[in-house]
Amino acid sequence: MNDNGTARESSAFEVPEDDDQIRRGDYALEDYLTLVVFWLLALDVFLQFFSRYVLGNSIAWTEEMARYLLVAVGFLGSAMAARKGTHIAVEFFYRYLSDSMARVMAVIVDVIRVSFLAAMVWITWQLAQRTNSMMVSVDVPKSVLYYVVMLGFVLMLLRSLQLAWHHYRTGRSELMLQQQDD
Repeated sequence: MNDNGTARESSAFEVPEDDDQIRRGDYALEDYLTLVVFWLLALDVFLQFFSRYVLGNSIAWTEEMARYLLVAVGFLGSAMAARKGTHIAVEFFYRYLSDSMARVMAVIVDVIRVSFLAAMVWITWQLAQRTNSMMVSVDVPKSVLYYVVMLGFVLMLLRSLQLAWHHYRTGRSELMLQQQDD
């Protein structure tokens, strides 16, 4: 309703009232880490563009650092998706299963997810420990990149454990809830 009491047409460009507020509780450590690394990536790419096209001489290390920062954004950002439960999932099977079978399947998915992430933490730890080479254009060990990837896996593992615990406590998974909505 407008101020004068008449009905107001809604626009596709209007932001719902509940989306107006930004709540600090909606964000976590991985959000802030990803934001910082993203802006470092943006600064690096801008520096590369500026040096190449404005100054006519590209800075050698910017391309390699952009590549590594993009990898870091991807893995740290994946922890955000793990926290929100928005990783890619196959919802098809949940539609045709009974509630009890859907719950069993959700538990199996949680166990597989946590097991996979735990294995990846171990593998990236081993890889980082065995890597002795240096980056090509910067005098930094390549193992630093593997430790950042491992940090992403650790954060995903912790968030997946939280999500699995939530599923266990509530007896429901987001995928099961989507099945009921249809």
